[in-house]
Amino acid sequence: MMNIRPRRDSKWLLSLLLCLTLPAFSGCNPVTGGGVKDVGAPSATAPGENIGSGSVKIGLVVPLTGPSGPSSVGSSLRDAAKLAYADSGANDVTILVKDDHSTASGAAAAAQAAIAEGAEILIGPVFASDVKEASRVARSSGRPIIAFSTDSSTAGNGTYLLSFLVDGYVERGMEYAATRGKKSVAALVPENEYGSLAMAQFQQSAANHGLRVPMIERYKAGAHAQSIKKLAAARDQFDVLFIPEQADAMGEVSKELIANGLDSKNVQIIGTGLWNDTRTLNLPALQGAWFSAPENAGFNAFAQRYRSKYGADPARVSTLSYDAVSLAIALSRAQGSQRFAPNVLTNPSGFNGADGIFRFKPDGTNERGFSVLEIGGGGAKVISPAPRTFTGT
Repeated sequence: MMNIRPRRDSKWLLSLLLCLTLPAFSGCNPVTGGGVKDVGAPSATAPGENIGSGSVKIGLVVPLTGPSGPSSVGSSLRDAAKLAYADSGANDVTILVKDDHSTASGAAAAAQAAIAEGAEILIGPVFASDVKEASRVARSSGRPIIAFSTDSSTAGNGTYLLSFLVDGYVERGMEYAATRGKKSVAALVPENEYGSLAMAQFQQSAANHGLRVPMIERYKAGAHAQSIKKLAAARDQFDVLFIPEQADAMGEVSKELIANGLDSKNVQIIGTGLWNDTRTLNLPALQGAWFSAPENAGFNAFAQRYRSKYGADPARVSTLSYDAVSLAIALSRAQGSQRFAPNVLTNPSGFNGADGIFRFKPDGTNERGFSVLEIGGGGAKVISPAPRTFTGT
């Protein structure tokens, strides 16, 4: 076992403990649980900026600029990396910051530039098309990449996703429903990519936990009324209703649920981490509803430190940059020449970051330790805490 800790003067709660039998380092948002959210004016960017001057090179590919100019999301990701570097007390790594200009071709060029300068691992980008191009470059050079896309099709062949994937939200919700004695789960699913991904995992998780699925209703955007009427007519066939809908669409869905007697007083409603949003927490139909999400303490502590240092709120996804950089630094110290090898990155005991425990699967997707929260009174309370360690492989 090897302990790797931040500098003694750091007030951050994230300890960089790394070993191959326990989670690596410790450290979640009350709002979105994984969306890309703008955060005010970005700080000035420096093309080709380096953080540190050590011998181990880490490439950071982020959208510092976009079609309209500087990107606050990219700036926040970059600043979170700086914070991780400072908290680690590192003097043996260099983080090569590269702007992908929010385009796929820019991501490929940024990845190539970082690798040409000696990057052993790449962190970022954010968006699926950019991740695919950066991954293609990284793969041709035999470099792993830890990316932030929520599109699981971008994972694999050396690309590992640290983002909040719908699979994890759904699995945690179905697991908890089963432990609470629920037997039958119906689903109301939008006809979009997120809905399709959620439905596939829903069917798998329901089978894994012995939950019967009497019906699944799909609907096009804004056309949920008829599907909800069908569910209401079959109300005696299920005791849980799963709705993997975005927060901004739940207002109209909630009205129709109430009109058809399908609020959480009459059936247990379950959503995903997308409901960890102020737009859903006051909806009448969702009072008593459950959803899974990271716990808040780690993100809140990170956000407080970020605000103190930069005078602005961090983008929600900035914890991904913080955790990825912290992990890369910790591995560079503990694992020698094998620091970024697949068996090290996919350590089944996993790691622990600002949003709780996580581990990379061999296929490049991830598992995270989510809590289950219950909506009520304009807020959400934890009713099943996030696990602190993983069990099984």
